[in-house]
Amino acid sequence: MRWWTVTEDLRTAALAPRREVVQLDEFEAMRLLASIDHGRVVFNDKALPTIRLVNHLVDDGRIIVRTRLAAKVSTVVRSGADAGVVMAYEVDRLDPERRAGWSVAVTGWATTITDPQQLSRYEELLHPWVNMTMDTMIAIRPEIITGIRIVDGAPE
Repeated sequence: MRWWTVTEDLRTAALAPRREVVQLDEFEAMRLLASIDHGRVVFNDKALPTIRLVNHLVDDGRIIVRTRLAAKVSTVVRSGADAGVVMAYEVDRLDPERRAGWSVAVTGWATTITDPQQLSRYEELLHPWVNMTMDTMIAIRPEIITGIRIVDGAPE
């Protein structure tokens, strides 16, 4: 088995074409977020950041995540009651070979969805990736939306 080394990575990076970072506006960032169905939810657990991979959909400007009632993320959101809790959500599509792509991060208020009509609708639209009962829906209402695109840059 061959181990990765820093020297090999630096040599590869030096040969890669230059890239530029382009800031995305909120509309484009949310459009890209909605174009894929998975990301990482970030929340506090015992005052420490915790990250979980989840699938999602975007509806009416909110990010909808389906999870389990017993999952840590559900417990944290329920602890915020009606006011909700601050949560972040991050998605990206990066090509490691080309060293290009995009990344979007959203921070907002997360609440548990309790409306029966919304729950029924989201159960039809948002299917779990894993073979587990996913009986809880969380909505994240974005307050801060940021995004970048990594693109071909001009040569030095």
